Parts: sequence; structure tokens; C-alpha cells
Amino acid sequence: MLKEVLVVEGKMDTVAIRKALEADTIETGGFTLAPYTLRLIEAAYKKRGIIILTDPDGAGERIRRFLTERFPEAGQAFIPKIQATANNDVGVEQAQPEAILAALAKVRHHEYRPQAEFSHMDLFKYDLNGSPRAAVRRDALGAELGIGYGNAKRFLERLNHYGVSREEFLAALAKIGE
Repeated sequence: MLKEVLVVEGKMDTVAIRKALEADTIETGGFTLAPYTLRLIEAAYKKRGIIILTDPDGAGERIRRFLTERFPEAGQAFIPKIQATANNDVGVEQAQPEAILAALAKVRHHEYRPQAEFSHMDLFKYDLNGSPRAAVRRDALGAELGIGYGNAKRFLERLNHYGVSREEFLAALAKIGE
């Protein structure tokens, strides 16, 4: 049983998670979070901690940002879009149990004092911005590091806010093929 409570978007996400592991979930029901749901999330946040596991799409990112503003110490788990896509649909409910477990094994926490380890120059140097293959490389690297996909600005923010070390970054780059 997972100590933290997983915050997901819908009922089918809960079904997919239960196929992977035993865990409690709270479903947001999309972006229009009801006050009751926010109170449930807040209670779980204070008592057990929460891990935000939203869909790897635009709506999921908006929900993640909204929740992270309110619950800054929440864990962040990301399933790569490629592993959460099936039948022309993207979402946690489409992910295989192995993908869910891999995402939960790489949970990150937002740091109060973000480091300034990485800069835009790093993104250019390692072909993560400004090249035709940059988006694909950010997607692969984000999956390897467990920080998810983002445009260049968001990706840099996640590198610095989720405590990614230079060594971890370089090792992940080597894995995806520099």
C-alpha cells in the first residue's frame, strides 16, 4: 500500500492504478474541482501526503499547475505520453501497470529554493532546444528523469525545481543517446 494518496483526473485512472498497485486515489473530475474535492485533497495532503499523477496532455498540465500552487510539497509523477496513449486517447487510464509503477518510482518534489544548475545554454548544448529533434529529446529525457515532457521553458524549470543533479542529467542523456 502506497503511503501517499494519488490525485488523478478520473475513475478510469483509478482503475488503471489499481491494476498496478494498491493505493488510495482522489479523482479531480477534470479541471472544475469541486470545493469538496479540494477539501479531500487538502486533508490527504496534510495527513499522508499526495502525489499528483495527471494525464500527459494540456488539461492534465493545467490541473497539475493548479494543484501544485495550492499544495507545493506534493509529489509529482509523470507518465510519458507515448506510454499513456492507446486507441487515439491519451491518459493515465491508457497506461500499462509497468508504466504507472515506473512513474511512481521516479516521483519528484518541488524544491522551495530552486537550484540554478541548468540554463538555456545547457538546453542548446545538448540539443534540447533550437533543433528539429529537440522536442523528441526533451520527451525522452523527461521520461528518463521522471520530470515529464515540457516545452523548453517548462523543461528547464523542472530541471531546476525538481532537484535534478548534473550527474543524473548526464547519465540520463547517455541512456537516451546523446
